[in-house]
Amino acid sequence: MQTHTTTSRQGAAIVGSGVGAGPGPEVMAASSLDGTKTYSSDGEHVGKISEIMLDVPRGRIAYAVLTTGGFLGMGDTLHAIPWNALVMDTDEKCFRIAATAERIKADPGFNKDSWPSMADATWGRTVHEYYGRDPYWVNPPL
Repeated sequence: MQTHTTTSRQGAAIVGSGVGAGPGPEVMAASSLDGTKTYSSDGEHVGKISEIMLDVPRGRIAYAVLTTGGFLGMGDTLHAIPWNALVMDTDEKCFRIAATAERIKADPGFNKDSWPSMADATWGRTVHEYYGRDPYWVNPPL
């Protein structure tokens, strides 16, 4: 079994021993990532991916929306996670965030009825800085 790591300065890194049936992991349907368990850098289960947000004019993935807390959709907190702060683990079939559970929980997030303006560059810079990442639009891929 060969383990590979794919990194991109703009996208999510991929680690694991390979691929299963079908497309991926380099190219996948966004809907196939819905509900993917997500773990912090210190190994704590912090939530699930509920949305993949696209920057339509740039043709790029902007954020994954992480849903934390709550019960049956009530009281959930949503967190915009920069796509380049994620690592897809193909062995464990999960995402890992390059931040501790404490750091993720301290992110104020938002609720399902009050989304931020994700196209606002000031808001976007704040989110990227919080997770220690360069904004994806600053250094576009070649």
